[in-house]
Amino acid sequence: MLIWGRRSKSIFVKFSASFLLVGLIPLLALSLFSVKTFSSYVERYTTSNLQQMVLYMSYNLNSAFNQYNEVSKLMYTGRYEGFIDSYKQDQTANVNELEQINTIPIDSFLKTVLFSDPYISSAVFVRQSDGKLYSQEKENRSLDTNSFPAAEWLETMAPNPSAVAIFPTHTDQYFFRSSRKVFTIGRSLIDTSGKVTQEPKVVGTLFLDIDISLLEQFFRELSLGDKDELYLLDGEGKVYFSNQNLPEGSVAAAVQTNREMIELSEDIPFLNGRVVARIHRGSLFEQLLSARAAVYIAIMICAFVMIVMGAWFSRRLAAPIREIIKQMAVVESGKLDTQLSVNTNDEMGRLAHGFNRMVERLQIYIDEAYVAQIKQKQTELNALKSQIRPHYLYNTLEVIRMNAVDKEAGEVADMILALSNELKYVIDYGEDRASIRSELEHLQNYFYIISVRFENRYELVLDIAPEVQMDWPILKLSLQPIVENAVQHGLRLQGKGTVGITMEKKDRVLAITIYDDGVGMSREALARITQTLEDPEAPSKNVGLKNVHERIRSTFGEDYGLSINSREHVGTSITLLFPIID
Repeated sequence: MLIWGRRSKSIFVKFSASFLLVGLIPLLALSLFSVKTFSSYVERYTTSNLQQMVLYMSYNLNSAFNQYNEVSKLMYTGRYEGFIDSYKQDQTANVNELEQINTIPIDSFLKTVLFSDPYISSAVFVRQSDGKLYSQEKENRSLDTNSFPAAEWLETMAPNPSAVAIFPTHTDQYFFRSSRKVFTIGRSLIDTSGKVTQEPKVVGTLFLDIDISLLEQFFRELSLGDKDELYLLDGEGKVYFSNQNLPEGSVAAAVQTNREMIELSEDIPFLNGRVVARIHRGSLFEQLLSARAAVYIAIMICAFVMIVMGAWFSRRLAAPIREIIKQMAVVESGKLDTQLSVNTNDEMGRLAHGFNRMVERLQIYIDEAYVAQIKQKQTELNALKSQIRPHYLYNTLEVIRMNAVDKEAGEVADMILALSNELKYVIDYGEDRASIRSELEHLQNYFYIISVRFENRYELVLDIAPEVQMDWPILKLSLQPIVENAVQHGLRLQGKGTVGITMEKKDRVLAITIYDDGVGMSREALARITQTLEDPEAPSKNVGLKNVHERIRSTFGEDYGLSINSREHVGTSITLLFPIID
């Protein structure tokens, strides 16, 4: 009991119990409820969709039957009754002549009906007076009059000759070498030329064979499975069509609902019947059942993983807390050289880091002020050194220059002075802009050294428009790299030459052109350099040009920069554009 009492107070036990009560149980309950609710919704939604599809199919079937009913009425547009009257008035008429007179319009009518719809496979007209058969078939097969069930069908239609009759699915074996599955629509031609009598006078009967592929096309839209059943029934339950290969004209007594099947039906007014779809639940919801089983398995796996992870996390959480308590006791005893080993970056790790920092600060608190003073002195010394070094260099150069003056080496003294001025200008990191005057002074110092070095073989020519003010700011160190590039790559290869600089004002833009009469460059080389300037990421050997171009655009904007124009054996000119800032 004592051991259990201690364990019950452990953070590991408390956290595990809380995890199970607050996390795992609600998660399982919510998951099961969600799966059940979603499954029910999917079943209702799927069933509703199927019902809509059956309704749509019944509407299409009813429309198709009405269409063929209208086709069968086309025979009322001709006057076939006259054939009967003429036959009775002239009993001695020549039979062949009579056949010739009447066969032509009947055959033409049958052809018209036959090709009025792609699913009508044949049309047969039975003359009432003598039982003669007229037929047309799309593949020109001949009719076997002995096997054609005219008598059976006429007997079926006799009680109500004015109504259209539909005969269930059968094969049209009464045509030579044919075994198509069809259903037949029959309509009697009533004599409307005489007086209205109680019994309609039948002149003949038209039978249209409709290819069963019409019904299969409608039923295919349901995407039925192997276990699903489909029936097209009339008012008496007689099967017009089914996917179960039932005998012709059989009665669908077996069409009854059971738990494994979902029955959906819609009325077809034309047949006074209905279309019945019986969908197997297992086939319909097979994917849903598989998904639900997979979800249940995933839930169990997740629950198991959560239990394992919860236990592992609880132990991982409790272990560093125990270690911190242990080390706190050591610090309480007066030992400040203890440290906690930190292996995580979570809250426990930060807590351990905080403990270690606290102990370290307690250990070094006495030395903290002394160390701070040393760092302050070191900082001041470094700042002093950074000021002393340039001044030391300038003073040294001045001593050397004065020594040269004393020894009457004027040219050397002038070079040292120019170099000293250059260094002062370059080392001054105060501003990234300088006046035109300062840039030209720096450039003249540089060119003086170059002229002495190369024995005055190069000449610098300045052409500054009067409207250009010398205190206008431009980019610092923007002219010297361009002039240096002209000397190194343009003039040095031919031994001598001139570098010219023109400055002019164009609206609110200062245009500075630096040109030389050196060797120039080819079109290919010019294109490569231009492409390098346009693409900041492209590597380049012309570091100076690219650096100046990018610095100008970075300082003054994308509308400014430099552009290059060059002709081989003629020279190169580079134009720099700056905004005029008063």
